[in-house]
Amino acid sequence: MKNLKLGGKFIFVINSLVAFLLLVSYILAYIPPKKFATLSVLSLSVPLLILLNIIFFIYWLLRVKKQLLLSLLVLVLGWSYISTMYKFSSSKKIEDTNNISVMSYNVRLFNMFSWLPSKTVKEDIVEFIYSENLDILSMQEYRTADPIKLDGYYSFNATLNNTVKRGQAIFSKFPIVNSGSLEFPNTFNNGIFVDIVKHKDTIRIYNLHLQSSGIKTDVKTLKKETSGHLFKQVGATFKAQQEQVELFLKHKSKCNYKSIVTGDFNNTAYSYIYKKVKGDDLLDSFEEAGNGFGRTYNFKFFPLRIDFILSDKAFTVNGFKTYDIKLSDHYPIKATLKLH
Repeated sequence: MKNLKLGGKFIFVINSLVAFLLLVSYILAYIPPKKFATLSVLSLSVPLLILLNIIFFIYWLLRVKKQLLLSLLVLVLGWSYISTMYKFSSSKKIEDTNNISVMSYNVRLFNMFSWLPSKTVKEDIVEFIYSENLDILSMQEYRTADPIKLDGYYSFNATLNNTVKRGQAIFSKFPIVNSGSLEFPNTFNNGIFVDIVKHKDTIRIYNLHLQSSGIKTDVKTLKKETSGHLFKQVGATFKAQQEQVELFLKHKSKCNYKSIVTGDFNNTAYSYIYKKVKGDDLLDSFEEAGNGFGRTYNFKFFPLRIDFILSDKAFTVNGFKTYDIKLSDHYPIKATLKLH
């Protein structure tokens, strides 16, 4: 600091703050939101904090200043986070007759409230699904009161069923031999599951839609929100998500089948929520076979990956793809899996 001019000292102070926040965000993945709900919101900003630290590192590097070591050290400590944010390898795609194609897609009520100008969103989504020839499809924000029919598929909660919370559906080309609902309390969000049979194997498929914050992400609306209100609301959301994940894990612990967990987690891969759902026994299909940022939500400020397909380690991930189609505020994702 002694050899820096006033402007340089000011920049280094900002650099130190950004580095500290990124370091704290690493730790938050191990701390339940119920303990530090407001602070846990930092996990959403990890991509931005990583980017800022890279910029600071390059800034000091070009000036041949030892201050570059601060951001470099923090980035090295969180290298696994950087590799989670962006996959440098090209998408892996291995063709195999035993592959199972699995898609997760938040369809945003088929544009029920005309968020998009198109009048044929529902029809376009159905056409897209048929074009992909999927084996398994999980949908969130699905309208059971205005269902779609997919020829050649079995389904659960795809039509109006008053005994199960609405909003999600699972379609499968393989027979469904069991199904059920987790029934998250005090919310419209929920988790459902089916057991499917492929040859002699029974596989459990979960479709989770964890608590939504209810905050609109367009720039005009965000400008009207106070930072205090945003932090409070998102913190409360993360606490609710923790309770939902605990319910899911308790349910999953009683299942002896190999599992695939799909859904919209409304949280990132840097969060406590994601870490608990993934645990030590599931693979993130994007990390195994994806490329780029893997953005799944249309957020203008930085790429957000909040939709996931996680599979038991008994599966090999032979492919992963994020589709750049704008029929919802989410982008569909597809994993190609092979059971050993």
